[in-house]
Amino acid sequence: FYDGFFGPGTGSFLIFLFIRFFGFDFLHASAASKVVNVATNLAALGFFLPHGHILPLVAVLMASCNVLGSLLGTHLALRHGSGFIRKVFLCVVSVFIIKFAHDTFA
Repeated sequence: FYDGFFGPGTGSFLIFLFIRFFGFDFLHASAASKVVNVATNLAALGFFLPHGHILPLVAVLMASCNVLGSLLGTHLALRHGSGFIRKVFLCVVSVFIIKFAHDTFA
């Protein structure tokens, strides 16, 4: 429900869950979260598409950028390993926390 309607942060929550409950390292948790995220996005698409609540141009642009980002992330993860993924992940989450705090209180 959360991912299909709101989306941002779902991958981060999944990474935390895979590390905490399944003992994955950051690299494997990140990869597993991508698979789950795609499944939940397809489920959301399956709900919204028949109801006509899709903006096709925006959807294609976002999907293309998502694929390019995933390819770049996969390349970097395989080249630099789990420690690198952990550092990037923590930096991105920190930036999002600061942004959300700014948006909330400013």
